[in-house]
Amino acid sequence: MKLRLDDGTELFYTVDDFTDPWTEPETVLMHHGMAKNHRMWFGWVPTIARHYRVIRFDMRGMGRSDVPEQGYPWSLDNFTNDLEEVVSKLGLEKFHLVGETVGGSISMNYSTRHQDQLLSLTVCTSPTSFDSHHQESASLIEHEGIEAWVDDSIGRRLDPDLVPQEYIRWYADQMKATPAHVVQGFQANAGGDLGPALRNVQTPVLVLAAASLREEVLGDFRGAADLFPNGERVVFPGITGFVQHILPTACARVWLDWVRSL
Repeated sequence: MKLRLDDGTELFYTVDDFTDPWTEPETVLMHHGMAKNHRMWFGWVPTIARHYRVIRFDMRGMGRSDVPEQGYPWSLDNFTNDLEEVVSKLGLEKFHLVGETVGGSISMNYSTRHQDQLLSLTVCTSPTSFDSHHQESASLIEHEGIEAWVDDSIGRRLDPDLVPQEYIRWYADQMKATPAHVVQGFQANAGGDLGPALRNVQTPVLVLAAASLREEVLGDFRGAADLFPNGERVVFPGITGFVQHILPTACARVWLDWVRSL
């Protein structure tokens, strides 16, 4: 399905709802990260959609959504504006928001504007600030292409000792399908610190993270839990990489237990 933003851009979205038909389930909106798409949540959906109405969408420029021409002003705030429109066009009043990597950063930014709409917020391996790592990524893409950037970073995302090679190849292919100017444009402009604004967000927040990340290039993303007055953190011991993709079913079960406890 597609929804049309006010500027004419069409974003793809899909709904999974396997709840009992006589119930009125709460909604979970899932926000993927940079150079990915809604399919990256495949391992979460079976667990969550049995109990909640799950909506996944593709960000502007990614997956099955429209791709702006070069020159579009990519930024965290503009992606947050898109998220605002998605929520509005879908008629969501109160919902759970789950984001991963930059999708989690966008979700945190959204919470500073609309905490009154959030039943809960969950972020996975999501930076609260952006440093020179992102400009270095932009430079790599500009000079060597999106394939080189994905090949350089895939080992940081997925541990080959924990996931099959077929999964790693599929995951990399999903990322490489993203137009280079989309990723390069955002990475070149990425900056700022969400931290100070997050201290005013009263929403229940869950931070999911692996015990380690190669080169730890995303800053203290585990410490995001400490920035929220009602933040909690679950760190998966012995896991290196993006835990939301390495152990998706385990993450979904942790999320389900946590949200039921609220």
